Amino acid sequence: MECTFAVYRYDPAVDRKGRYQRYVVSAESTDKVLDCLNRIRWGQDPTLAFRASCAHGICGSDAMAINGRVALACQKLVRDFNTANHFVIEPLPGFQVIKDLVVDLRPFFEKHRAVRPHLVTHGEHPEKERRQSAENQQFIEPALRCILCAACTASCPITRVNPKYLGPAALLRAFRYICDSRDAITLERLRKLDDEDGIWGCETMWWCTDVCPKGIPVTKCLGQIKRLLKREDPSA
Repeated sequence: MECTFAVYRYDPAVDRKGRYQRYVVSAESTDKVLDCLNRIRWGQDPTLAFRASCAHGICGSDAMAINGRVALACQKLVRDFNTANHFVIEPLPGFQVIKDLVVDLRPFFEKHRAVRPHLVTHGEHPEKERRQSAENQQFIEPALRCILCAACTASCPITRVNPKYLGPAALLRAFRYICDSRDAITLERLRKLDDEDGIWGCETMWWCTDVCPKGIPVTKCLGQIKRLLKREDPSA
């Protein structure tokens, strides 16, 4: 069958503003949206720019807006959309466009680094590994599935009105270490999030959870940070 793709195009070297270019692609209902974009680039227009790598929902590099909803192009099939085989493909909202569907993710990763996304420990190193209970590992396991695709942050309305807001992806990574029993700076991590640019910027709209390609309950994880901050003794 034939599918029509209206793809956002923008080249800062020649365009003053973005535009949409129409392509017709022969596709099967089981084809991925990424397959169709590859056919456009390989067979019709090699100037089309977009990110993609593993094509299996692991690397997170091909997040984009497909018919107005943020998703991974490698996870969505043609048959997933009831739009008469018509697709509108746009870059991740809320990010500066570098070219076509490629956006500048540097602010996203700067916020990720700001939450110190690594285990901090004190004292002597153990002879083997730092032990963690199965229960604690299971509690933080959903956050471990995050692939940093930025779908949640791009879908969050708060990031549009407050550019200083850390956003759900960075806060989710903070949750992962705040709730890790092996980490030694839980209180410090919590205090750094205790403002409107941190966890209190979240208004619990669930959009982040709704678009997460890995099924992570992002909103619930962020809610746990709020509950810890409301305790008189967050380490209890």
